[in-house]
Amino acid sequence: MSTPYPFTAIVGQDDLRLGLLLNAVSPAVGGVLVRGEKGTAKSTAVRALAALMPEVPVVSGCRFSCDPSAPEAACPDGPHGAGPGVSRPARTVELPVGASEDRLVGALDIERALSEGVKAFEPGLLADAHRGILYVDEVNLLHDHLVDLLLDAAAMGASYVEREGVSVRHAARFLLVGTMNPEEGELRPQLLDRFGLTVEVAASRDTDQRVEVVRRRLAYDDDPEGFAARWAREETALRERIAAARVLLPRVVLGGGVLRQIAATCAAFEVDGMRADIVMARTATALAAWAGREEVTAEDVRQAALLALPHRRRRNPFDAPGLDEEKLDDTLKEAEGDSDDGDGDDDGPGGGGGGGGVPPQSGGPDAPDREAGTGDDTPADAPAGGDGSGSEPRPAPAGGAEQAPVGASEPFRAKMLSVPGLGEGAAGRRSRARTEHGRTTGARRPEGALTKLHLAATVQAAAPHQRARGRSGRGLVVRRDDLRQATREGREGNLVLFVVDASGSMAARQRMGAVKGAVLSLLLDAYQRRDKVGLVTFRGKEAEVALPPTSSVDAAAARLESLPTGGRTPLAAGLLKAHDVLRVERMRDPSRRPLLVVVTDGRATGGPDPVALAGRAGRLHAAEGTASVVVDCETGVVRLGLAAQLARELGGGAVTLHELRADSIAGLVKDVTAAGRAA
Repeated sequence: MSTPYPFTAIVGQDDLRLGLLLNAVSPAVGGVLVRGEKGTAKSTAVRALAALMPEVPVVSGCRFSCDPSAPEAACPDGPHGAGPGVSRPARTVELPVGASEDRLVGALDIERALSEGVKAFEPGLLADAHRGILYVDEVNLLHDHLVDLLLDAAAMGASYVEREGVSVRHAARFLLVGTMNPEEGELRPQLLDRFGLTVEVAASRDTDQRVEVVRRRLAYDDDPEGFAARWAREETALRERIAAARVLLPRVVLGGGVLRQIAATCAAFEVDGMRADIVMARTATALAAWAGREEVTAEDVRQAALLALPHRRRRNPFDAPGLDEEKLDDTLKEAEGDSDDGDGDDDGPGGGGGGGGVPPQSGGPDAPDREAGTGDDTPADAPAGGDGSGSEPRPAPAGGAEQAPVGASEPFRAKMLSVPGLGEGAAGRRSRARTEHGRTTGARRPEGALTKLHLAATVQAAAPHQRARGRSGRGLVVRRDDLRQATREGREGNLVLFVVDASGSMAARQRMGAVKGAVLSLLLDAYQRRDKVGLVTFRGKEAEVALPPTSSVDAAAARLESLPTGGRTPLAAGLLKAHDVLRVERMRDPSRRPLLVVVTDGRATGGPDPVALAGRAGRLHAAEGTASVVVDCETGVVRLGLAAQLARELGGGAVTLHELRADSIAGLVKDVTAAGRAA
């Protein structure tokens, strides 16, 4: 086994180290989500934490790590008798992004079932992680079906397996630690809320600190064991401090004054539910124990808020993470002044011993301060589609000159647009697809390696041949030809490519604000359905790829927000640019089906017969079977119907901005191409 990088040798990243250490002191805090760019020691720190955790007493021979002082009554390996048990190091169990459901929760031991005729349960990763750390690298890329199983286990502290004739329940209480790069897509809100704390990490811009990082890493790579030995004293001191804080934790007093501050802070930042209050209370208590105090202070509450609230105050993936620290300080002072509870008086913000803190390091200056989020400062009475100034929309300049970017109107819940037919792409939530995970729809003979056994169909295929095969015992005699692969149907994620008209014909400020709001709504829908998104815009004389296909929909939203308007309307150029993007993406990922969303009023200018040219470009997409929908942005009394005409050329459907809303007309768009319906 390789020697892990010492936790105390990590340079800077104070918030990251503090968040992990608080969970080591009090696992009830609920885990930590580490967000940051690649190469910032996220995985290194998490893997190093296991070496600092106290050893775990377990029942000897129990595959589910039962505590000998209080064994689980329903343990599949039980019942357990009284005994001292044995101690082992705390485990860090890594959940791969591409893991199967069976690997996570466990499954029937097929080999024993078929050869011995007995039902035997083979534990999964949730059983291995019980009373330890469950680490998910790139947690935002985890398949939705695995996210659902993690949510259930985290909520109940147990894993339930009901499948293939097996009914098993076992304890699954673990410290959930996830790392992610926000550039690769955001995390589902349900799973986001399950993490007790969140920390943002970034590479230091300080030259001395970067030099020290490189120096230590090179020394570790040259001689891991020797490097770890040089940090053994610091590791031992930190391990002892964690143990002392755990002993002190039950004696820490959470006074009425600080409890009121916690409640006032959660209310002021409008977080959903009560989990934030509970996590803040546990975090503040752990901070006090970590600092060696028996009383929680206001500074502990402030530090707890900065760790526990940023990911809970986001209303959608386009909100900036973080907290307004000035508002936080004002809230704490106001709650302290309103408190009339004399039990457990608290120090004001900035006093009381500093709350957290990590062991001093020799690796350069402290890490950069946390960036405070900007929040959403748009006035509630700002006109839809305006710039938030409260003034009337300004007319477009004469001659179609370029205008400054206009803000998007309020996003709404959009209709689901789906690709027709049955695909085989990456798991998601949009279009129907044959997937490894989903509801079982039948069985077939396996083509190549067997991945999902359909047990009933396999037994049914083997049963008529048992006498001819000379069966004499309990086990079923099975041949290769008897095996049946389960066919399953679920949902896939698609590549949603937006082609947005940013020309002068769309440049009226109020209308462009509504258009941006509609595209923002579709982006939010794409985020929730686990799609990749891309953005092509056209105006003036050409089209450009504003955002290559990516899983980061917030990056697409940022590009959309800064999109200028004005100039001519090269509609054909936009469609041809989209064709080039889709051609390249088909070569990169042929199983991911595209959905083309064209946002335009259908007008086209520039060159001879621009409308006919746009029609020919549309037929090019139709000939390749690309699913498409046109969002018709035409307004006014006189309507030319050019967007609907373009939709017919593309072989798809057309919807107006009003019809795009999910609450407008029920069941508006199911399949968006006539060719797809025929398939």
